[in-house]
Amino acid sequence: MKQLLKITFTLFVAAFLASCSKHEVLDYKVEKPVSVAAQEQIDAYQPLKTYLDRQGNPNFKLGAGASLSDYVSKGLMYRLINSNFDEIALGYEMKHGAVVQANGDLSLKSVQNLIATAKQAGITVYGHTLVWHANQNAAYLNSLIAPTIIAGSGPTWDIVTKADFETTNASNYQVAGLESSFTAPGTGFNGTGRALKLTNTTVYDNDWQAQFFLKFSPAVAVGEKYELSMNIRSDVNASFSTQAHVVPFQYKHWDFFGQLSSTPAWTTYTKQITVTPEMADCGAIAFNLGKNATNYYFDNITLKKYNEKGGQTEIQKTPEEKKTLITNAMDKWIKGMVTATKDYVKAWDVVNEPMDDGKPSELKTGVGRTLTADEFYWQDYLGKDYAVKAFQLARAYGNTDDLHFINDYGLESNLDKCKGLIAYVAYIESKGAKVNGIGTQMHIDANTDRSKVAEMFRLLAATGKLIRVSELDMGLSGKKTAQATPADYNEQKDTYKYVIQTYLQIIPKAQQYGITLWSPLDSPENSFWRAGEPIGLWTEGYVRKPAYVGVADGLTGK
Repeated sequence: MKQLLKITFTLFVAAFLASCSKHEVLDYKVEKPVSVAAQEQIDAYQPLKTYLDRQGNPNFKLGAGASLSDYVSKGLMYRLINSNFDEIALGYEMKHGAVVQANGDLSLKSVQNLIATAKQAGITVYGHTLVWHANQNAAYLNSLIAPTIIAGSGPTWDIVTKADFETTNASNYQVAGLESSFTAPGTGFNGTGRALKLTNTTVYDNDWQAQFFLKFSPAVAVGEKYELSMNIRSDVNASFSTQAHVVPFQYKHWDFFGQLSSTPAWTTYTKQITVTPEMADCGAIAFNLGKNATNYYFDNITLKKYNEKGGQTEIQKTPEEKKTLITNAMDKWIKGMVTATKDYVKAWDVVNEPMDDGKPSELKTGVGRTLTADEFYWQDYLGKDYAVKAFQLARAYGNTDDLHFINDYGLESNLDKCKGLIAYVAYIESKGAKVNGIGTQMHIDANTDRSKVAEMFRLLAATGKLIRVSELDMGLSGKKTAQATPADYNEQKDTYKYVIQTYLQIIPKAQQYGITLWSPLDSPENSFWRAGEPIGLWTEGYVRKPAYVGVADGLTGK
């Protein structure tokens, strides 16, 4: 048995078929978990694009995903892509969040630099992506639909809640361990109205065993200022404390609005506080009345919050106003990007990842979710026709023969989602827009269900649309590179081969746009994408893996 190498060594690739010309030499320290003979066989393969059937299928494109900086720096990745692929798709740099500035203007210098570099090398550029919910300049988009603020005249104390006890409405207060009633009319503070009467008949060991709660919403936050005022008296001299509760009986801090004193005569109590971290998120003041057996009388309780901006007015935009503003923002973005790149970029993912995972026949939504800083769901403001508008705009501003795709993930594992996407394409076209093709991302695993892969391709082929495998990469059941075995790599090789051969066999040639390998190299440990996983055709040190053979054999039909 041939001994497997698991040692670090210096690799001199004389032919450098991995990424460079036949005369370049690579000096890189890498690890190779394959035998010397097996590596020699892998290195004997030609560059990937030489295995394409140019005569039988001249329009087929073999693409690679990469970052803009890795390509335009004209280093190893630049040469790898030029030697092995026809097309490049950027992971981030052509998206809304990378291009749209804080004022809505577009910064396209880096994109134009990429196009010039790719054009010089004879590599086409695939546009990815025009309308998505992630990687958006959400701050700019949200600013367009934010409320209109009319400034006030100065700082104010705004009422949060109040209780004068003139009605039986007790929605903002609660009593525990006390008898509750109202005084007769005309016996409230200053001899007017009535007051709340709370009777404590027992002297408790703990004052909090008899409590009166004032409830309010929203809860307090650190740094906010509040003022509590009320009229109070008791049949005997008494003192009592206040506590901060999240809600009644959910204690958080021993002090909220200080220690209060009461006498048989009406007094007015006023206390201002600045919320500390210990009080944060509380929405109830507890008055602890268990230390004195007496009657307590409360009247005209008012809780106010300091408003530094004063009595400013917020005017919310209507749904129709928001729809118009977001439609205009989409128009500006697509017009700017497509117009600037149309001389060289002839194919686009116009809409990316529209379908919901849990409800695969419906669109994704951001409603009811806490969104990240770069998330913005266009469909939440434009409705189901958001994609119709996107395709119409891309067609209006681009070339008449541009190819426009809709793209989504998980279609091979969730066939209902695949069907949902196909139905959505039919809907888009029923509204007058044209969709040229469907992209299936295929971020999969080496042990993925092959029968579902084949069924997905059959469903997509039946649409008559161009079909593109748009972001193919492949993990090993979540294993990190250091954990992968030769058996894992062979399974990965076989599955890459299966996916490509199945695509070529089921998708008619006239519908084959091509296949893009999303991650040519294994993912680094510090990557945001499948961190540390051996998902590529090359190692991080640019050494070909068995997966390279799987792709090459898949393309040739071996």
